[in-house]
Amino acid sequence: MRKNYTPEYKAKLVLELLREERTMSEIAAKHEVHVNQISKWRKTVLEGLPGLFVEKQKREKATSEHEELTKELYAQIGELTTKLNWLKKKSGINI
Repeated sequence: MRKNYTPEYKAKLVLELLREERTMSEIAAKHEVHVNQISKWRKTVLEGLPGLFVEKQKREKATSEHEELTKELYAQIGELTTKLNWLKKKSGINI
């Protein structure tokens, strides 16, 4: 029967491994997980670490760009609303 582990459980084991208080074999025996499995999880974590920081920078950049665009669009809406009201007033149209 195949076991399924939650991401939280995997992270817990890898963090325990990275603390280097116990060997990989000791951690595997304690949690009844094969050494190769823990090794794969560790590799995945170490490969993904640089991406955590890049993604944060991309999110921050996207957020600031979104806020800037929103400000510009609200300014355009205000300008167009003012022009529309002026045109309505000058033409005598009541809509």
